[in-house]
Parts: sequence; structure tokens; C-alpha cells
Amino acid sequence: MLDDNIRHQTAINYFSYGHPLSGMRSHFSFKARRKMFDLFMKVMRPASSSSVLDIGVTPDESLPESNYFEKLYPYKDRIVAASIEDASFLEKAYPGLRFVMIGRDGRLPFADDQFDILFCSAVLEHVGDTESQRKFIGECIRVSRSFFITTPDRRFPVEFHTILPFLHWLPRSLHQAALRGLGLGFWASTENLNLLTPKEFTSLVPPVAELSVFKCKTLGLPSNVVISGRK
Repeated sequence: MLDDNIRHQTAINYFSYGHPLSGMRSHFSFKARRKMFDLFMKVMRPASSSSVLDIGVTPDESLPESNYFEKLYPYKDRIVAASIEDASFLEKAYPGLRFVMIGRDGRLPFADDQFDILFCSAVLEHVGDTESQRKFIGECIRVSRSFFITTPDRRFPVEFHTILPFLHWLPRSLHQAALRGLGLGFWASTENLNLLTPKEFTSLVPPVAELSVFKCKTLGLPSNVVISGRK
């Protein structure tokens, strides 16, 4: 297994490696993701035969919240895991799972309705501007018969990528200017961080036969938004 420094270097730094509060962030992040996984199992009710596409796996092996779906899902041999990063180690970690590398152009290399269920957690905020987010959701729905997509709730007082409070409540241009002033230029790019409110999130979803919206809480406040649906 890779040591921590190498594992960190192989993953895009969405995790604030080295931040003095990263351990606390990771603790709350895993708790929130565990709640979302339990919600997934309750709402989607996957069978042992259901084919599942997980979009957005990571090469990181050092954090408990990384690839939490693969850790928790009981039918690992039914998962196709996909990412713009090389997370092919998952095939060895979970025999039967298949990893697929995808491009950055937004097009998923899968056929229409190829999967019974699509799972996508904490990816939408990293795909770019509003139009890019709309296209990404459209692709997720295109390749699956049902879907479960999560993203952080912009209304939560702490932004978990930067571990900074309240700044993300500013208009985007001011938020990004503040991040650049703090030396956080990576997060000042819309391509890398574009947070959404529940209303903004649902406005990106094309008409489907069935759509539900859920709000997951951390410390009693909404921290994540989940949409699930079936075509």
C-alpha cells in the first residue's frame, strides 16, 4: 500500500490535506456520507443483481470518506466505478468491481440506460459552470434507469473543501476574490468549486417521471442535498 505522501500526491486535492482541521472535517464528512449511503439503500432498494455506476471515485486511500460507497455497498461485484482520475486500485481492493477512466469533456462512455442505478456523490460541485453542471446531470440520467446524486448544500455555514466559514455565502465573484486573496486560487476557479442551493440543484434536472429531494444534516443543519429519481 502507498504511504500517505504518495497517496495524497496521486489524488486531486479536494480534501485539504495538511489543514489543521482536516481530521475533524473528515470525521463529519464520513458521518454525513454514511447517512447518505443509508438513504441510498432505503430509497433505491438495490437488488443483488442491480448494475450500479458510481461516478467520481478517487485515488485517495488515506481518508475514511474516500470511496465510501465501495466500502459500504454489499454487492461490490455489480459496481462499475468511474473517474477522471486513475482509481484502478479499486479492482484489486474489491474483486469483481470494474474501473473505467472517463474524459473531462463531460460525455460518459456508456450506452443509454446501461445501468440500473447511478450513484454520484460530491462531484457536481467540481464539474464547472451552471451549463456544465446541467450537462453532467443529463449524462448521469442518460446512462441509467434510476439515479441518486448528492452535492454539498451551499447554505451550510462551513465550506468543507476549504474549511472556511461563511465566505461561500458571498456572491460568487466576491467569494472567489476572497479565496484568491487567501492563497486558495484552486478553489477560486468555478471549474473546481461551484456550490449550489437545493433550488439551484433541482433546477438543473431535466423532466423525469419520478423525482425526490432530500436534505441531509450535520450538527442539525442541512449540509448536503440529494436528488433521486427514475425515468
